[in-house]
Amino acid sequence: MAHSALVVGASGIVGSATADLLIREGWTVHGLARRPTEQPGVLPVAADLQDAAGTAAALRDLKPEAVFVTTWLRQATEAENIRVNAGMVRNLLDGLRPAGSVRHVALVTGLKHYLGPFEAYGKGTLPQTPFRESQGRLDVPNFYYAQEDEVFAAARRDGFTWSVHRPHTVIGKAVGNAMNMGTTLAVYATLCREAGRPFRFPGSAAQWNGLTDMTDARQLAKQLLWAATTPAAANEDFNIVNGDVFRWNWMWGRLAEWFGLEPAPFDGTVTPLEEQMKDDAPLWRRIAEREGLAEADLSRLASPWHTDADLGRPLEVVTDMGKSRRLGFTAYQATDEAFFELFERLRADRLIP
Repeated sequence: MAHSALVVGASGIVGSATADLLIREGWTVHGLARRPTEQPGVLPVAADLQDAAGTAAALRDLKPEAVFVTTWLRQATEAENIRVNAGMVRNLLDGLRPAGSVRHVALVTGLKHYLGPFEAYGKGTLPQTPFRESQGRLDVPNFYYAQEDEVFAAARRDGFTWSVHRPHTVIGKAVGNAMNMGTTLAVYATLCREAGRPFRFPGSAAQWNGLTDMTDARQLAKQLLWAATTPAAANEDFNIVNGDVFRWNWMWGRLAEWFGLEPAPFDGTVTPLEEQMKDDAPLWRRIAEREGLAEADLSRLASPWHTDADLGRPLEVVTDMGKSRRLGFTAYQATDEAFFELFERLRADRLIP
């Protein structure tokens, strides 16, 4: 019998990578989104998770054994983030409850579990790096914790297992995604090349000089599938990164080389992309029209605010993967190659020239 999955946020960076992997592994995949896009092999489910009754109706005929929650909605305050995003998880799991089919729910959050939410990002007393799952929660409101609590409560009530997955910055492809460093940097490099501007690292000296890591969406998808099908991984929280570490003073040169650029010298000054790219929409539209690109709207491709938040951090961020390694998860992905493979996909799909 074919396995059946529901991927929530199937059109996003993590959701699309997860759906692709499940399909390759022979699963029947339903993809839930407010406005589902056409994805090969994915059975679309249109639902707004803020609408409990509408969600229940949309899920009425589904009987997934595994559910992968890879989406959230950004709000103006953390209190609103908590209210909206916890409510979405609750409505989802309440809507699936009548069928009684769910065996495992995987929730994707991130390293803001350790760093704090956007309102208190990197402030206060933070756990020492590398971040380990045993460090637990910060004493600050965080919508990740509220999402987890909804999953834990439903698991106790309905008898399914759960897993929580905490990636660092995710590398992957999705258009219209709010948190998309790989595509943002590809667009930035293209603009620099077009305008003859210096390819300048936008972030902090701490990020330029310190060690860091990242997460390929395909690596995260592998861990999601592993946790859903490995009894030893049930009811555990996991960090998930590629498995290598690097410094941006090395990686920036690697990215520049791919685009045929010289990396600008870094003098320690933070020069946010949001400021550098604020007037670039007309230039991108001209490039897109000249090169026949598939997306002429810069705001649909680049998310400078999110890339600035990650590259501007005043502290080193590295992630311990020991927990899942000890339980048998051994996948690895070189981060520079993850960037290059993404850039090749963006070029093949006519998203960059």
